[in-house]
Amino acid sequence: MKLLLFGATGLVGGEVFRLAIADPRISAVTAPVRRELPAQAGLVSPRVDFEQLPEDAHWWQADAVICALGTTLRAAGSRDAFRRVDHAYPLEVARIARRHGTPTYVLNSAMGADPASRFFYNRVKGDLERDLARIGFPSLTFVRPGLIGGERNEVRVGERAMAAVLRIAAPVLPPRLRINPATNIASAMLEAAVAAAAGTHVISSAELAVQRAV
Repeated sequence: MKLLLFGATGLVGGEVFRLAIADPRISAVTAPVRRELPAQAGLVSPRVDFEQLPEDAHWWQADAVICALGTTLRAAGSRDAFRRVDHAYPLEVARIARRHGTPTYVLNSAMGADPASRFFYNRVKGDLERDLARIGFPSLTFVRPGLIGGERNEVRVGERAMAAVLRIAAPVLPPRLRINPATNIASAMLEAAVAAAAGTHVISSAELAVQRAV
C-alpha cells in the first residue's frame, strides 16, 4: 500500500516512519515535510509550506493518510498559532487527500478530546475529530494517547516531570493513566492504516499503554 505520512519529523510521526519503511506491506511512503528527511528507498519527501499545500501534487493519491502533526501552546506562542497547527493543518490535509480519493485517515489525537472540554488543548483536538468526521472518509481512526513516552528533539520540562511521576506510580495506576510509549502509538496508527476498517474508530490511551511495542 501507499502511505502518506504527515508529521514524520516529530516523536510519534518519526516512529511511524521507522515502522512503515521496514514494513513489507508498505510499498511507498510519502512524507511531506518542512525540513528534509534522509534519503531512503521507497521514500518520497517533498518540502511543503503548510500554509499553502500543493493541492494538485500527484502524491496525494494514496491508500491511507497518517497524520501526526502537532505542537504545544508554548512552542506555538499563542492559541491562534496552536490551533492552526493542531486543527487547521490536519484538517486541510484531510480535505485535500479525500478530494484525491484517499479512503483512510488516521489521526494522532489526545485523551480527553472533546469539543465541549473546558481545557483548550482537548477542545481543539475534539473540534478536529468532529470536523474530520464530516469529511466522509470510509475509514477514520482517532488514536487518543495520554502522556507520550519517548525522546523528543525539544525539551518539555513539564512532560518530563509528569513522566517521572507516572513511571513510579505505574504499578497502581489504571491503564488509561499510564505513559503511552511513542512506539505503541505509532504501531497502532500503522495497523489502523493498513487494516482500513470501515467506519469511525477510537483507540484509547488504555489500549496504547498495554499494547506490545514493535
